[in-house]
Amino acid sequence: MEKIKLGIAPTRRFCFSKEDAHRFKDLILERMRADERIEVVDIEEINEEGLLYDSVEDVEKIADKFIAAKVDAIFFPHCNFGTEDTVAKVAKKVGKPVLLWGPRDEDPLEDGSRLRDTQCGLFATGKILRRFNVKFTYIPNCTLDDPIFARGFDTFLRAVSVVKAFGKLRILQIAPRPASFWTMMYNEGELLEKFGIQVFPVTLKELEMRTLAVEEEGGKVLQDTIAQIKETVDCTEADETAVRRTAALKLAVRSFAQEQCCTAAAIQCWNALQDSLGIMPCMVNGLLTDEGLPVTCETDIHGAVTCVMAHAAAMYKTAPFFADLTVRHSQNENSELLFHCGNFPPSLAEGKLKFSRHFLFDGHEPGTHEGPVKLGDMSIVRFDGDHGDYQLFLGKAKGVSGKFTRGTYVWIEVNDWLLWEEKLVCGPYVHHCVGIHDYVIPALYEACKYIDGLTPDLADPDEATLRAWMRGSIQ
Repeated sequence: MEKIKLGIAPTRRFCFSKEDAHRFKDLILERMRADERIEVVDIEEINEEGLLYDSVEDVEKIADKFIAAKVDAIFFPHCNFGTEDTVAKVAKKVGKPVLLWGPRDEDPLEDGSRLRDTQCGLFATGKILRRFNVKFTYIPNCTLDDPIFARGFDTFLRAVSVVKAFGKLRILQIAPRPASFWTMMYNEGELLEKFGIQVFPVTLKELEMRTLAVEEEGGKVLQDTIAQIKETVDCTEADETAVRRTAALKLAVRSFAQEQCCTAAAIQCWNALQDSLGIMPCMVNGLLTDEGLPVTCETDIHGAVTCVMAHAAAMYKTAPFFADLTVRHSQNENSELLFHCGNFPPSLAEGKLKFSRHFLFDGHEPGTHEGPVKLGDMSIVRFDGDHGDYQLFLGKAKGVSGKFTRGTYVWIEVNDWLLWEEKLVCGPYVHHCVGIHDYVIPALYEACKYIDGLTPDLADPDEATLRAWMRGSIQ
């Protein structure tokens, strides 16, 4: 994970305590600099105070500094009332996600005077940001050590991580979708026009040639990859030739992605690949996903977008997994099986996954791995769209015990499966989703604010409950 580069422009207004504004500025900067997720870009040298206030010259200097530093977002802590028009001008010029917050005011002093009136200034700034058409995230007026601040700031950083990753989306498309998978159709031109998402296609023939070249060349990198596979996956019953070719395929996919600076990939995993190379790519998909390059099955480009967004929202601390929504539990009305042939990241496994042959296809080619993944709380996500409208499905789930099945899998339990099923069938979605063992729904919901043309679609929690959680009204 790259650190979030955060521009911090503390603001004050002349008619309130200058000393108190400086005190809070120092406290806030100390807190920000202690956060290992952030690279702070401050405004200390812009003027003698290191504060944003009513100065046309300072607006230009601050905006130019943030732009030159390539900040990912801007934080405008209101150290007293603040200067709303100045904040809006900087935010508009820089054009990055904005965080608005100020410390809660103390009671009036004995003489009746007030030091900051921070809350009043936040009302003013919120209105002027709207006038300037600047979208922003707001943390309720609270103390710096309040859990509400910690929750809101964490959600904002995660949302910025998503926006940053979304803005760099470049997907390696390995071959077209399988012919019978009409659900995997997507509009490449529209993704580029609406979201700036770039797709770089390569053919299966190119992949075959490179895989065989890597295998023939051998060398230390291939041997190290073979050793990594054997350490990560139980290969006791695997054929050495299959392990070697799987390692070569992994290196080939990685090399294409590196050449094109791709952040995800989608592969036509059956059945031409089995004819040309004699293996399945499922395990390779999982291994590369664990290394930060999500690879989705069946040339699911929208699935690859979803993986990148979920991974970024989790601040890259845990890998996403790409799954089919398959069957409902026979005894649990709100439980569903998430499964795929053998592509889940090994880091998520309950125990060690087993190198296997594909159980479904007639050829039973090697290259999958099998076993359940860990249970516990997770988020289920899906980016999808049709007719020019794009939505992001969001729902909380919990991994629960269930019947054994082949492939990589986990049973989940949700709040209201019939609601989920209705949304998934009637919305712009398909049978694929992405799961991640983290509560990323608030961050993804907030990220949609900054991604024009993408609407959040909440299954659990509902919007009112989520917003109440985000502002700290409920735990």
